[in-house]
Amino acid sequence: MNSKTAIFAGGCFWCMEAVYKNIKGILSVAPGYIGGETKKPTYEQVKTGDTGHAEAIRIMYNPNIVSYEDLLRIFFATHNPTTLNRQGNDFGPQYRSGIFYMSDEQKKLAEAYIKYLNEQDIFDRFIVTEILPATKFYEAEDYHHNYFKNNPNNPYCQFVIIPKVEKFKSQFKKYLKDE
Repeated sequence: MNSKTAIFAGGCFWCMEAVYKNIKGILSVAPGYIGGETKKPTYEQVKTGDTGHAEAIRIMYNPNIVSYEDLLRIFFATHNPTTLNRQGNDFGPQYRSGIFYMSDEQKKLAEAYIKYLNEQDIFDRFIVTEILPATKFYEAEDYHHNYFKNNPNNPYCQFVIIPKVEKFKSQFKKYLKDE
């Protein structure tokens, strides 16, 4: 099977995983940590903001069904790329917006799309999303996987994740997996 990898950091990895699991062509989504110095970081370490890691998701996808450009469009539509080290009430460097590219092609596509968004004044402010080469991705602990699905009544899920997922579903209907 043809598959590629994308790694995005857009704040809380629970939110991002919940969005990307709904997309046709997505083979797997894993929450984890990337971009820091600490080897094998734990959630308890990363949440302090001291490890340099960002909460991120590693997406395995079939490029014959969904393109990297599609994934970028969804990424920028489902989080705020203009707030430095913050998404909503979550703040600290672990919640920064970032694209961790796997190839020069991904880097060029990300740079071009950010340039387009800034030129079109899509957002009220300049995009602060960092674009960096992918480094070691550390998968998060098991209880973070499928967090939204496994904890639908959690207040964070109710008040933060559900609105993001609903926004995604309303804006990107053609990308939705058949339910």
